[in-house]
Amino acid sequence: MRTGTDQLLYERRGARAYITFNRPEARNAMTWEMYEALYECCEEVDRDGEVRVVVLRGAGGRAFVAGTDIRQFREFRSGEDGIAYERRMERVIGRLEEVRKPTVAVIDGYAVGGGLSICAVCDLRVCTPEARFGIPIARTLGNCLSMKNYARLMALIGPARAKALLFTARMFSAEEALAAGLATEVVPREEVDGRVEELCSSLESHAPITLRVTKEALRRITFAGLPDGSDLVRETYGSEDFHEGVAAFVEKREPRWRGR
Repeated sequence: MRTGTDQLLYERRGARAYITFNRPEARNAMTWEMYEALYECCEEVDRDGEVRVVVLRGAGGRAFVAGTDIRQFREFRSGEDGIAYERRMERVIGRLEEVRKPTVAVIDGYAVGGGLSICAVCDLRVCTPEARFGIPIARTLGNCLSMKNYARLMALIGPARAKALLFTARMFSAEEALAAGLATEVVPREEVDGRVEELCSSLESHAPITLRVTKEALRRITFAGLPDGSDLVRETYGSEDFHEGVAAFVEKREPRWRGR
């Protein structure tokens, strides 16, 4: 069975569903259409009782997903646009996180920004040594994460490493990601398909209800008592710095930060 779009492919083979981010000429940067297709794929996975495990990967060998296509941010005019964007993203990221089947992200190349958020909500992350992880927003756009994405990152790698990732705006190597908890395991590129096959076979043999309720229990714990952060999102996306960051990125120059 095949569905999705040209830029985001969905295929079920036996008990496995495969989601492929298929925009290799842009390092699989996500368009609004791709985000919506990802949401629909999650819906299909949960409708299909034959699916036992979901595998997500990027096409082209250069990236898993290199974030959201930045050109789309040129439409933003105020902090309310940032609130709407984060709500839109949470609809998709949260839906992937809530999928009732185990999810395995295969990262070969860059998982950046929104791409890191996508793989971070997957249950397991199998990486090649060429994998790179980062959220370089302090250096590029001058925007911020939603409160839920901050909470997810802290739950996964802890506050100290989360600050290191965000404040330094550099890429973590595959080995750093493994040590931090961003990667579940690192496998040579020529062996990764075999390892994913082995891992999926193992997951398919395990008690599905145990896996499902464990996923949901950990998700609930992560967000227990989470405060509202809309004021922080509104301030950031409504700032002059954010608009300067977007313009600089599109124009391929260094941003001129003003702190307002």
